Amino acid sequence: MKELTLLVADDHPLFRQGVVEALSLEKDFRIVAQAANGQEALTQIRSLKPMVAILDVNMPEMNGQQVTHQVTSEHLPTRVVLLTGYDDIEQAIHAVLAGAAGYCAKEIQPEALARTVRAVADGKFAIAGNIFTKRELDAWIDDQMEGARKSYSEPGLPFHPLSDREMEVLSCVVRGMSNKEIANLLGISHQTVKNHVTSILRKFSVEDRTQAVVYALKRGWVKLQDSAIKSQE
Repeated sequence: MKELTLLVADDHPLFRQGVVEALSLEKDFRIVAQAANGQEALTQIRSLKPMVAILDVNMPEMNGQQVTHQVTSEHLPTRVVLLTGYDDIEQAIHAVLAGAAGYCAKEIQPEALARTVRAVADGKFAIAGNIFTKRELDAWIDDQMEGARKSYSEPGLPFHPLSDREMEVLSCVVRGMSNKEIANLLGISHQTVKNHVTSILRKFSVEDRTQAVVYALKRGWVKLQDSAIKSQE
């Protein structure tokens, strides 16, 4: 039986210990590390390279999405399962954009979480209660976005309130790029990128980049970049 090495990160000790104890009952699982915040989790992932990291979405210092994006950016071999108390399709899609291989509600049963971990370790994706291959995941995301676009798109190019430059910046944000990376790609200053991002948030009446991405994807103003998914293969 192939041994699967795991890391569990959550800032609530009681919940974290519950996850550890539940997964430790599985004979093929070995918990190699625990973490109480995102930065600690990332350090452990870099050092130990567990096969699967189970991360709470909301953690101090770095949240689960940020850790996932960093793991993907650094091409670390660890695959990430995000646990959330606020499970919805929009956030699941953004988790995939960040590089997550799994996205589950914290109410998940221990047996289902164990199945999720095994599927993710096997190269599959566990999203919205489904186990997908890479091809099936791409098709599912396309279906989700197409359904959202039909509600908002008009014949021809859909209306959007952003300038051409703001659309370029938004497309980079969707791909998970940092302000510094966007500045280098577009040949503009870091402050100019910050100004554009601030303008996008104001025009969309949203509070952060995650909400802006979901807002734009739902309305079909940007499409899921192939590179955002291919980077996870």
